[in-house]
Amino acid sequence: MLQQTQVSRVVEPWEKFLKAFPTPTKCADASLADVLKLWGGLGFSRRAKALHETSKMIRDLHKGKVPSTLEELRSLKGVGEYTANAVASFAFGVPVAILDTNVGRILSRGVANKTLNQNEARALVSELLPKTQTAQFNQAMLDLGAQFCKSKPLCDQCPVARSCAWKLNGGSDPAIKSAGVSKPQSAFKGSDRQVRGQVLAQLRVAPVSMTKLKSLLSEVEPVRLQSVVDGLVHDGLIEQRGRMMQLHGE
Repeated sequence: MLQQTQVSRVVEPWEKFLKAFPTPTKCADASLADVLKLWGGLGFSRRAKALHETSKMIRDLHKGKVPSTLEELRSLKGVGEYTANAVASFAFGVPVAILDTNVGRILSRGVANKTLNQNEARALVSELLPKTQTAQFNQAMLDLGAQFCKSKPLCDQCPVARSCAWKLNGGSDPAIKSAGVSKPQSAFKGSDRQVRGQVLAQLRVAPVSMTKLKSLLSEVEPVRLQSVVDGLVHDGLIEQRGRMMQLHGE
């Protein structure tokens, strides 16, 4: 849920999700439609589908237990390096560094005072990782980046400003395009992502016909709406039953 989404937007859906699905097996046994309904408001709904598929993998291949090794975690659907390292570190105490956009800014500004590519950032954060209390180190780095070393940094409030290489030596902001761990998102308003969200929001309430959907989303050109719907069907998020469009597995 936290991938490309602010913590403030995640907390409430996360609590509802865990109440409904306290274990991977509970999530795996549910329909994708049920998972998508609880994903409302978070966007990037393909993540919900990946999570549902991962839950099935955990149920069927790992006896319902989340695997603890990086190799096994990376084999799960939708789990990349960042997520695997975060789960391994925080859940299982594996001594591995976490690199996300927040950490990348700290590395490029506070440590290197230069723009870093992904391999450079990965190597630098691994070098900084202490021999003990690695999970605490990772959490501190994530919090520092989220609260102080933001895209618009709060240098006057930052607790490590006195040792920040960029603060001490100056120059243009090295964090811009640094670390390469996330790509800037295009504008949401008016995008196909917004229309996809609108379609899913309607189908979370109840199945509707394509004719009704066009009426409910009359501001969207019919050709564009059909293209978005076709994309959602292709992604396995919705399906057509007779004349009705519905969440997959409804």
